[in-house]
Amino acid sequence: MARRTFLAQLAGLLFFLRTAKADEAKKPLRILMKSAWGADDPTKAAFPFSHGLVLSEAGHEVRIFLLAEATSLMRKATANAILPVGWPPLSETLEKLVARACLDFCLGGAAPGPVGSRKPI
Repeated sequence: MARRTFLAQLAGLLFFLRTAKADEAKKPLRILMKSAWGADDPTKAAFPFSHGLVLSEAGHEVRIFLLAEATSLMRKATANAILPVGWPPLSETLEKLVARACLDFCLGGAAPGPVGSRKPI
């Protein structure tokens, strides 16, 4: 009988410790995603945008750093032409990300800056 009581108390203690750790794990993360994929592969080009939007909506701080060919995706004509397989068009995702100010990009070695200050062409 004493063993059963002890094990019940031990199980309760373990449950309490798990819930305390679960609360710690819910801290928002700071995530930096880098992409150099351009319009030649629309699905790969949309990866960081789609994943960044979901992570941002989940409460995490997300920054997407674009370089090389990926910077061309900031042009409205190019973004409208990107239709990833199985996902919404890139232009819809970009509108939501710009509203959340999650994008940084580098053009030809320039310093990164928020998209809010540099609107898509």
